[in-house]
Amino acid sequence: MPGGAGGWRRLTLALVLMAGLVAGPLVPGPALAQDQPETTAVNYDDWEGTASRAEEELSKSSITDDRLDELRGQLAQWRAALLTAQTANSARIATVKEQIAALGAAPAEGQTEAPEIAAKRSELADLLVKLQAPGIAADEAYRRADGLIREIDREIRERQADQLLQLLPSPVNPANWPEASVGITDTVWRVWDEAQSGWSDRRARNEFFDNLPLILLLLLVALATTVFARRWIEVFSDRLHARGSEARQRVIALLASLGQVVVPTVGMVALSAALVLTGFLGEVTGAVARALPVVGVLLFLSIWLGGRAFPRQESEDDLPLPAERRAEGRFLSAMMGLVTVAEVLRELTMGPMAYSDAVTAVASFPILAAGGLLLWRMGRILRLYRDTGQTQNYGLTILSLIARACGVIGVLGPVLAAFGYVAAAKALIFPAILSLGLMMVLIIVQGLLSDLWAMLTRTSPEEAREGLVPVLLGFGLALVALPVLALVWGARFSELTELWTRFREGFQMGETRISPTDFLIFAVIFAIGYMVTRLFQGALRNTILPRTKMEKGGQNALVSGMGYVGIFLAALLGINATGIDLSGLAIVASALSVGIGFGLQNIVQNFVSGIILMIERPVSEGDWIQVGQTQGIVKSISVRSTRIQTFDRNVVVVPNADLVSQSVTNWTRFSLTGRLIVPVGVAFGTDTRKVEAILREIAEAQPLAILNPPPMVLLQGFGADAMNFEIRLVLRDVNFSGTVKSEINHQIVKRFAEEGIEIPFAQSEITLRNADQIGAALAQLLQMRPDLLSAPPPPEPSEPRAHPPDRGPLELP
Repeated sequence: MPGGAGGWRRLTLALVLMAGLVAGPLVPGPALAQDQPETTAVNYDDWEGTASRAEEELSKSSITDDRLDELRGQLAQWRAALLTAQTANSARIATVKEQIAALGAAPAEGQTEAPEIAAKRSELADLLVKLQAPGIAADEAYRRADGLIREIDREIRERQADQLLQLLPSPVNPANWPEASVGITDTVWRVWDEAQSGWSDRRARNEFFDNLPLILLLLLVALATTVFARRWIEVFSDRLHARGSEARQRVIALLASLGQVVVPTVGMVALSAALVLTGFLGEVTGAVARALPVVGVLLFLSIWLGGRAFPRQESEDDLPLPAERRAEGRFLSAMMGLVTVAEVLRELTMGPMAYSDAVTAVASFPILAAGGLLLWRMGRILRLYRDTGQTQNYGLTILSLIARACGVIGVLGPVLAAFGYVAAAKALIFPAILSLGLMMVLIIVQGLLSDLWAMLTRTSPEEAREGLVPVLLGFGLALVALPVLALVWGARFSELTELWTRFREGFQMGETRISPTDFLIFAVIFAIGYMVTRLFQGALRNTILPRTKMEKGGQNALVSGMGYVGIFLAALLGINATGIDLSGLAIVASALSVGIGFGLQNIVQNFVSGIILMIERPVSEGDWIQVGQTQGIVKSISVRSTRIQTFDRNVVVVPNADLVSQSVTNWTRFSLTGRLIVPVGVAFGTDTRKVEAILREIAEAQPLAILNPPPMVLLQGFGADAMNFEIRLVLRDVNFSGTVKSEINHQIVKRFAEEGIEIPFAQSEITLRNADQIGAALAQLLQMRPDLLSAPPPPEPSEPRAHPPDRGPLELP
């Protein structure tokens, strides 16, 4: 952060925004916005004067930063007014254009039209030119104002870069120490002289004695709130934090702990008021006294953040660190606040004195070195948390990721300051400290939102922390914190308002300007249309269609079709409501359609096939179908695919294109009746007529068999081991074909056993062609080894072993 009054103002602004971020979930407040002028007619003479003065002053190199900011503010107000003026007469212009279009195309060269039409066309053309003139003038002036603003921003950025890279005398050079000691001593004596001169003034002494009772009361309040009350609140909140496992207790503990910041800050306000009432303050001491509330917020907020991040009593939601590391973290957090306070007080006391660069560098170096050391130590503690491998929420994960950055800045900042780049060191160290505080504030606020959500939903804090709503709120907090983070790292407030202005202006598409408001209107209308469509679909599905004779597949097709039509109409209404002219996109859409056609041809093919299935309905939900090797029950038909549940209870997603292009067997679409074939084999030599009669009796005895046409028994042929018969019968419900087939097989086994009919099985006979040679070889072996005939049988094992005795237990890989 660059030094000087600008850095002090940015620090104060960042603190105000951080305080608003903390209080945001608790107390609603207005959003930050750039002041907008009233929508009135633009006085172009005044604008011309303002623009000319701005151009003249920008040409001078002696213009100050404050004057640049003032000029930029004036130009920003003019730019906003000119942007509004660009839409002047827009409704009237649209009407006149429609009137001209109604007259038809202008006659070609050499052709004439009716005199009254020509006169009307000329009159409308002149009127259109007059109506468009204010908008054209406003557009030209707007571009001029915008260019001047960009020129001012570029000049300010160049000056900031020069200030950031300014090389001061090295503070570690002993030759600069005598001059620095003189400057520091002079500052101390000036503060003392201001107090002495105030006491020497008789009028100031009389005012002091008159206000002495009130001053003593304020000092007593300051002592009680900053020393005693803060300690009591700290002990009380620590006890609540240690015992708070429920969401309600955690919220109460957090609110109670805020007293460690609010109550001492009240004491600092009382101390500031007491010092002002003494009447002994001068320029420097008065500035210090008035800054005490902000200084107190810095110090006590850092202590509070350290206590929340590294509590004395560890709980499961805190950083998993040892007690000594948590104590070190609290100390480092408090010292970071103290270092920041020291830098603020140094700027307040030494800034107005216009000391030399050597004095500024030497006086700033100890503060910067201390800040760098604190950042390096804090980075080590955060790396210890990261190495534990435990991350509890998104905020803590981000905090662990910047641990290494803290270590790098803690080393790089003092090194730059030692070489004389004091402004660059400040721009690294103090924003890093404030960024750590901002990250911790985000984590605390996200935890508070999670606990509040747990209270609303009556769930545990752990479940609420993983819920979608707290995560989205945390993401929103991170987005809100980005402008604060930008201010901390040196961005100007005018730069942020410029980005917001650019965002609100939107972008130009053809003759239409698209702004975030248009997107919001489109989202609202589309959401309303979508909800109406869903309500209408629900009424069709549950109330209207069940009372009709339409089958289930047709009902689903109608409901799905109405959904697509409703979504299309909602999008169309939203686009028309925002006034977006899509005619300019026709060429782009036609060019993209070629690429989309090639890239999404499979999706489009499945989509079209789904529409065909819904219209023709060859397959409906609940049908038993077979597509290729997939066979099962249709569970649902969508626009892109069809879900089939197989008989193994697996769900197969089949693209709709396969159902249209391939052969599909539908067993139950038009009728539940179906043929069942049961193959039977009997041994050769069996009476075939007897077998046929038995099988026909079994088939006709089945309850689900249809007798017209009657079951048939066919002798299909002769196999290698059996004569092959087939039972062919038609069932009333083909869904029970497996059960009927099993029952037929049971009865076949029973009847064949009763009738003495053999069911053959595969048999093989082995014939040895060289049996004599094998016998001679065995006889010769026995003559050579007669002991083989008298050898005792091998001993039977006493107990089976699970593993060899000389090896360990068997281990599976």
